[in-house]
Amino acid sequence: MSPPRALSATAFATLLLIALMMGANHVAARIAFNHGVDVATAVVFRSTVTALVVVTLLALQRVRVVFSARHKRYLPAIGLLVGVQSLCLYSAVARLPVALALLAFNTYPLWTALWAWVVYRQRPERAMVIAMPVILAGLALALDVLGAASGLGAAGQWGRIGAGVAFALAAAGTFGLALVLTQHEAGDLDGRVRTGTTMAMAGLVALATIGVQGGFHLPNAPAGWGGLVALTFLYGTAFTIMFTVLPRLGVVGNSAIMNVEPVFALVLAWLILGQAIAPVQVVGALVVVGAVMALGLRKR
Repeated sequence: MSPPRALSATAFATLLLIALMMGANHVAARIAFNHGVDVATAVVFRSTVTALVVVTLLALQRVRVVFSARHKRYLPAIGLLVGVQSLCLYSAVARLPVALALLAFNTYPLWTALWAWVVYRQRPERAMVIAMPVILAGLALALDVLGAASGLGAAGQWGRIGAGVAFALAAAGTFGLALVLTQHEAGDLDGRVRTGTTMAMAGLVALATIGVQGGFHLPNAPAGWGGLVALTFLYGTAFTIMFTVLPRLGVVGNSAIMNVEPVFALVLAWLILGQAIAPVQVVGALVVVGAVMALGLRKR
């Protein structure tokens, strides 16, 4: 087996661009939420447009779409999980500083290992076991769980961030399960087809949520429309790049380099939204990002 190729400068820059766009997508989402848009409306716009883009690419590239009986059983479940994950993550972004929401979500490798053990009895790798306490310690610093940096104390801090953290961890948990099911039950399906069906299902889940809540909540100010358009454009464009450019560069779409997304979000949220966190929280953020990247870049 030949060793993996080193990333070219173009591939590395492309991965960083995708991470930047994903981070910017969540900052744009926060702007939309601050001006009347609700989470379900944002997910419907984002998922529907992305699904249409992917389906158009499939048609232009004349990709043959064939679903096995196993695919038909598991793809709806995977799509449902990603739909719930999307709603939960945007709910976290609406309640927490954007970077902290993404950091809590970045615990999904731990959830992936847990679900692989629970569902398929796969023991976690030694590297994952070592990384778990490091990621959790970094997350505790980033979230200021004892309320030392905020001066609120543990009770006051959790009263402020508790709901947002719960949504972010729920997003990480559902995403981890979706990744495990995808690997074992739909890994042989063309990634473009899998993404198209997943985005369509996520849009349907959000649409059902909108039906329950009594309709769309559209922006009440121009800034809200700008945020909604920006988050849809950024997310859809990032996915388009992932499925058209990265394969030609020989890069796996979920490369660990893209886990720097919370760092980009931290900078963008500070510049655009005025969201700032204490230096000790920045250290915690870097610990989480570094540990997750180390997991993704390790030799297997």
